[in-house]
Amino acid sequence: MTTVGLLRPEGHPEDDYRRIETLLGSDIRVDSVRYEGPGADPEQLTAGAERLRLAAADAVVWASSSASFAQGWEAARERARSLALATGIPASSTAIGFAHAVRAVGATRVVVAGALPGEVAGAVVRFLAAAGVEVVGEWRVDGEVPLPELVRAADDPRAQAVLVPDTAVPTVAEVPEAEAAVGKPVLTGTLVTVWEGLRLAERHGAWADELGALFVRRGPREVWEPGE
Repeated sequence: MTTVGLLRPEGHPEDDYRRIETLLGSDIRVDSVRYEGPGADPEQLTAGAERLRLAAADAVVWASSSASFAQGWEAARERARSLALATGIPASSTAIGFAHAVRAVGATRVVVAGALPGEVAGAVVRFLAAAGVEVVGEWRVDGEVPLPELVRAADDPRAQAVLVPDTAVPTVAEVPEAEAAVGKPVLTGTLVTVWEGLRLAERHGAWADELGALFVRRGPREVWEPGE
């Protein structure tokens, strides 16, 4: 059994994580600890990570897109290191997971789409640029839009993948249709968050056709690691 532990903001839906857990099979569990507020308080995150460690989590991921992107690349990496040192298990965040996931699907140029405020969208672009990922387009919407429609509208021929970073919006059920609409990987906040936890737990063999390109069957040497 491999358990991915999530530090999840209060009010963020849990349905996507349950769906991912079910599709990946009975030997993978997604556990979570909810917290209130913006989640930038190190003590609050460390306490949540410790609870997840005691619940036998193999890795911990801070499942907040806007807050983790807003820190910037270096600060996000330092936060992850601090959580790992405090708990003794690997730690990361949704934002760091996106940098890894983009490489894992073979992309270097992406489009960012979703209902993100302007300042958050700007933080996403700066974060990805610092991680070596080029953002060739942004597409912001007000309110919820079906994922295939959003991805189709946002797509750019220069982009090799479409990113929908928001972890507060359920997307998993629509990922296959969205990828079929544009013919390229679609990486969403909840998918990337769980994938990053599995990467940290060294479960590279977790796959499910219903979860899109990020979870297709691939050999161990095809998964990008930091520093490569």
